[in-house]
Amino acid sequence: MNKKHIAIIAASLAAMTLAAGCGSNSSDQKESASKEEKVLVVGTEPTFPPFEFTENDKDVGFDIDLTQAVCDKIGYKMEVKNLGFDALIPALRSGQIDLIAAGMDATPERKKQVDFTDVYFKGGYTIVVRKDNTDITGYDTITGKTVGAQVGSKAADHAKEHGANVKQFDTNTQGWMELEAGTCDAVSIDSAVAMYYLKQGGDQKLKIVGDPLLSRSVAMAVSKDKPELLEKVNAALKELKSDGTYAKIYKKWFGTEPVGQD
Repeated sequence: MNKKHIAIIAASLAAMTLAAGCGSNSSDQKESASKEEKVLVVGTEPTFPPFEFTENDKDVGFDIDLTQAVCDKIGYKMEVKNLGFDALIPALRSGQIDLIAAGMDATPERKKQVDFTDVYFKGGYTIVVRKDNTDITGYDTITGKTVGAQVGSKAADHAKEHGANVKQFDTNTQGWMELEAGTCDAVSIDSAVAMYYLKQGGDQKLKIVGDPLLSRSVAMAVSKDKPELLEKVNAALKELKSDGTYAKIYKKWFGTEPVGQD
């Protein structure tokens, strides 16, 4: 075999090796892209126990467990992104997150901006005051009072509707601190969150007054550009209720069976 033939064979082998390498790299890229597509970025606001809060530098709560179960059903890895409550919808619409799971009410106003899943929690709002307060006995007695509520929340809307001077906070934690310090007269808040906080020791200084306003319809939110994701999440929620997973998660965080949550 002469040098010319050897050179041709060597060149052919090099080309084959290069092509194989390119093919392998392309396959790796496709596999990597596929893995990336399986990540679901979930936006939440982690100061809303028992729905979501931080414990030992970890996001925990009812919404976190339920969303993880949804992700397991649809084959996605969950990645949690913490944001201010009023920043969640803008983040969803701009594509920074794929899903909102933050104890959010599916209100008509919000439905104009995002699509909501089926309702997964029904509840209400309540008024919390200091134990020595005898003037405020519920929503019908907060007219003219300074009432704290989380910014952008339905609880804030209810307080305004009942004539209160609403002092809005970025987090519920701040609301509890200011109520205990006496810089506001009461707090308007989700009844489940209030009961959980008092159960954790808040009842040493605070109390719930009056009947709750039963108007909560909590759902997850998805971009209007992702109807296929909405369909997958709804199917997963339905399965979780059917196979008993939802009931287990609910009882873990609220201490009772999910009566009236169908």
